Amino acid sequence: MYPRSKHAIAGLLSACLVTSQRVIDLSLSDWTVSDPGNNVSVPGHLPSQAHLDLYANHIIPDPYFDLGDFALRWVAESNWTYTSTAISGLGSNASSTWLLFNGLDTFTSIEMCGQYVASTNNQFRQYSFDVSDILRNCSGNPKLSLNFGSAPNIANTIAAEPDQETWPYGVEIPFEFPNRQFVRKEQSDFGWDWGPAFAPAGPWQPAYIVQLGTSEIFVRNSIVDIYRQGQLNNLPPDQSQTWVVNASLDYFGDLPPGALLSYVLMDASNNTVSSGTLDSTNIKDSTVTGTTTIPDGTVQLWWPNGLGPQNLYYITLKLTSASNSSIATVTKRIGFRTIVLNEGVITQEQLSRGIAPGNNWHFEINGHEFYAKGSNFIPPDAFWPRVTENKMRQLFDSVVAGNQNMLRVWASGAYSPDFLYDLADEMGILLWSEFEFGDALYPVTQEFLDNVREEAEYNVRRVNHHPSLALWAGGNELENLELLIVNGTAPEEFDRYQAEYERLFLDTLLPVVFGNSKSISYTPSSTSNGYLELNFSLPIPIVERYYNLTPGSVYGETDFYNYDPTVFFNVSAYPIGRFSNEFGYHSMPSLQSWRQQVSESELRFNSSVITLRNHHYPPGGVNTSNYYNSSLGMGEMTRAAEYWYPVPSKTDPIANFSAWCHTTQIFQADAYSSEIQFYRRGSGFFNRQLGSLYWQLEDIWVAPTWAGIEYDGRWKVLHYTAKDIYQPVIVSPFYNQSTGALEVYVTSDLWTSATGVANFSWYDWSGNRLNISTSSSTMFEVGAINTTLVLSANTFDILNSTGYNYSNVLMRAEVTAEGRLPNTNETRTFRHENWYHAAALSHAALVDPGLTLSHSNITNNFTVGATTGVAAWVWLDYPAGAVLNFDSNGFWLLPNETRQVSYTVKNDTTGGRWIDGVCVSSLWDNTQPGDGCKSITGTGTGSGRAPMQTASTAGGRSGNISVALLFAVLAIVLLLGF
Repeated sequence: MYPRSKHAIAGLLSACLVTSQRVIDLSLSDWTVSDPGNNVSVPGHLPSQAHLDLYANHIIPDPYFDLGDFALRWVAESNWTYTSTAISGLGSNASSTWLLFNGLDTFTSIEMCGQYVASTNNQFRQYSFDVSDILRNCSGNPKLSLNFGSAPNIANTIAAEPDQETWPYGVEIPFEFPNRQFVRKEQSDFGWDWGPAFAPAGPWQPAYIVQLGTSEIFVRNSIVDIYRQGQLNNLPPDQSQTWVVNASLDYFGDLPPGALLSYVLMDASNNTVSSGTLDSTNIKDSTVTGTTTIPDGTVQLWWPNGLGPQNLYYITLKLTSASNSSIATVTKRIGFRTIVLNEGVITQEQLSRGIAPGNNWHFEINGHEFYAKGSNFIPPDAFWPRVTENKMRQLFDSVVAGNQNMLRVWASGAYSPDFLYDLADEMGILLWSEFEFGDALYPVTQEFLDNVREEAEYNVRRVNHHPSLALWAGGNELENLELLIVNGTAPEEFDRYQAEYERLFLDTLLPVVFGNSKSISYTPSSTSNGYLELNFSLPIPIVERYYNLTPGSVYGETDFYNYDPTVFFNVSAYPIGRFSNEFGYHSMPSLQSWRQQVSESELRFNSSVITLRNHHYPPGGVNTSNYYNSSLGMGEMTRAAEYWYPVPSKTDPIANFSAWCHTTQIFQADAYSSEIQFYRRGSGFFNRQLGSLYWQLEDIWVAPTWAGIEYDGRWKVLHYTAKDIYQPVIVSPFYNQSTGALEVYVTSDLWTSATGVANFSWYDWSGNRLNISTSSSTMFEVGAINTTLVLSANTFDILNSTGYNYSNVLMRAEVTAEGRLPNTNETRTFRHENWYHAAALSHAALVDPGLTLSHSNITNNFTVGATTGVAAWVWLDYPAGAVLNFDSNGFWLLPNETRQVSYTVKNDTTGGRWIDGVCVSSLWDNTQPGDGCKSITGTGTGSGRAPMQTASTAGGRSGNISVALLFAVLAIVLLLGF
C-alpha cells in the first residue's frame, strides 16, 4: 500500500466526529487490477495506478528503467479494472450511504454490487455518489468495481468526433501522445520535454464509503479565507485593517435546520487566541458559510523563508444543531498574511525614483515588496501515489537550504496534495499555483467548461487556507506562446481564439477564484504582460493587456530559452521585464543517478537509451532525418560544453562519460548564475525587477533535463550555484564582450540599507597576483532591494596596456557587508565572492591546482585545499547509496587556500561508508586522461567519479529490458516519428 499523508487522514477524521457516522477507508480493502485483453489479473492497491501494481507483481519491469517509457506504451493503451473484495463493516440501519472519491485517473465507470453507479472524466475532481438504493438491494457484502479506460485512446476518439474543435497549426505543443487538451488529466502524462509519457490510470487518491444517520452530514471539502477588511483580489490591502475570517463547509447528507457554525482559534502551543460564533451563518447548495473578525495584533504574521518567522495557528470549525449537539468538526492549520500580485500602474512616486513607466509585476507580502527567489516545481514523479511526504520534505529542505522563498508550481501537472502545502507552510515556501493547462489552447464547449469549473471549485477551496499559497494562474505559456502562435499562423482567426481563451481563463476560472477568496490574486496566464485594467464594476474585473504596449514602458513577466550557447553571459541577450518566471538550459544528471535507471552498457553520451531519454527534440518528435541532428538536446549540450569549457578526454570511457555529464552541469550552473545576477541587478534598474524563478527545481526521472536536483535528491552543480547567488547580498561582475567594459555591482534584497567594502584582486591561473590598475577596494552603501556600482573598468585598456594574455587573467571580487534580515533587529555580516575571467574557460590557461582533501570525524566536515594553482569549479563528489548536500560546492580556490565544507545527510544506506568514497576535482582535473578525482588519501579513484554501486536487479527491479528489445523499441520510435 502506498503511504498516506498523516495530514490527509487527520483532515478526514476531523470532519467525522459524530458517533453514528461510519467511514470505511477503501485503502484497507483488498483489490485486484485486471485486463482480460492482456490476460492480466494481479493484486492491486488503492490509491495506486496500474503501472505500479503491475510492477509490484513482476508483470512489467521498473517503468523508469532504460526505455520503459516506450516499451510500456501498451499499459497506457489498455483498459484496467480495479475490483475490491467484499466490503465488510457496513451498517444496515444507515439513512444514506455514499461513495467518496478524492481522485480517479481519469475515465472511470463505477459499479457497486454489479450495478452501474456513475462515470467520471476528470482526474482532478472530487466525486461523491449516493449509493443508498444500490446498497439496500445488494445481496451480501458489496463489491466495488472501478473500470478505467485508456486516456490516450479516449483522447484520440474525442479529437476525432464530428465538428470537434480544431486549432491552427502549431498551437498544440506535441509530445509523445497527442490530443491531451481534450481531457482533464495531468497534461505531462502525455509526455513533456523533461519527462516520460506513461499516461497512467487508476484510483490515484484515497476513497471512502460514508454512511450517515438521519440529520447527519459528512464534510467533503471546506475553505478558510483570511484577509484584511475591505481587501479585494489583486489589490494591496490596508495593513491597518482588522482580519476577516470567512469559512464554509461543503457537505453531503441531511443537515438539520437552524445549524450554527462556531470557531476556536489556537496557537501552536494549544493556547486559545479567539473563539465565538461565526456571523451570518448561511446554508445554501449543501454549503454552510460564516464570517468573523479578529482584531489586528491578536495574531502574529506568517512570513516566507528569510523574511521572518512562519507563525501558524489552528482553527477548529464546529457545526452544531439548534439544540447545540455536534454535527461536524473541521480543524485546519492556518497563517495570517496577505500576499498580493501587484500589477498596478507605475505610480508617480515610483517614476520619481527612476522606475520606468508601465505596470508593476511583483509580489507583496504583508504590505512589503520583496525579491522572489526560487525555481519551478514540476511533478516529482510520473506516478503520484508514490510521492511521499518524506520525499517532499527532503526536497523542500533543499529549497530552504538553497535560499529560495518561492516555487512556481507549474501548470500541466497535478494539483498539489495538502501535505505539500503543509510542508511549505512550515518552511516558508510560497507556492505560486496554477490550474492544469499549458502549451495548448482548450475546448470551450459548455460540458468542458462545466467540468473545469467543478475541478477549480474543489481545488481552490481545498487549499485556500494555506499561507504558502501565493497566486492562482490560469495556465502556462498561454498568452506569450499559444495566442502568439495563432497570430502568426492564422491571424484572420485570432479574434475567435482569443475570445475562446478568455471564455476559459477569464470567464470561467476567474469567477471561481474571486468568488471563493478575497485573499489570493489571479492571473490568466504565465507568462503575460499583465492586465490593462482591473475594474471590479465589470462582470469580469480583469481586462488583459496582451500587446497594447507603449514604447519605453515595461510590463509583465518574462521567460527566456535560447539553445544557442554563444548568447549566454551576454546580458544584452536577456529579456527586460518586471519578473522572470522561467529560464534555463538542460544538462545531464550524474553518473550515480544514471546507474539507477540505465543499463551499464548504455553509459555513453549518445547511446540510444540516453538519447531517447532526452525528450528535448524538435516539435513532431524524433524521426530518421533529424534523429542525430545537432538541434537535438544532446547536440545543444555538447555545443555548450565545447564552446565554454575544456573538453573532457579521459581514457576510461565511464570516467569520460561522467566528465561530460559534469561539464554540462557546469555550463548550466554558470549560465543560470549569469542570468539570475542580471535579474537581481534589475531590482535597482529602471525596470525594477523583483523576482527570478529558474526552470526547474527537480527531476521527474533520470534524464537530461533542466533540473537542479536529481530524481533521488542529489544536488547538481546548479542547485549549489543558485544557493550561492541567492544569498541576500552578492557581488556580480558584468562584462561587455564588444566594448570590453567591465562593471561590478553589489546587489541586496534586504529591506534596509547595507554598508560594506568590496575588494578586487587580479591573478593568473598559477595564482600569482597581477599588477593591474583598478581600484583594490571600494566602500559602498546599497539600498533596500537595490544594487550599486562598485567598479567600472575596461579590460581592453587594462590588458592591452599591460600585455597580459586574456587566457591567463582572472579577477576575484569579494564583498563584506553589514545589514539586517527582514523582521530582525540583529545586524549581520554577509560575505560573498565571485570570479571574472577575461577569456572563456575553454581557452583558459588552466594549471593543476594540486587539490587536497581531508575529513574530520570530530567536526564532521571536509577540508579542501589548493596548492599549486587556481582551482575553478571545485567539486566534492560522493558515491551512490547516500543522498546528502554539502554546505558549499562548485566553488573556486586560490593556491594555499582551504575551505571547510560541512554536510547534511538526507538518506544513507551505506552505514556512513560514503565518507570514504568522497573525492574532489576541479575543471582542470576534468580534462585529464585519468580520473583526477582525488580521494581523502589524495589518490584517484579509478573509473567513474567515485566508487559507485552498479545497477542490478537487487534494488527491486524485476529485470532489465533486453538489448534486442531496446533496438526493437528504437526502430518503432524512429518509424512512427515519436
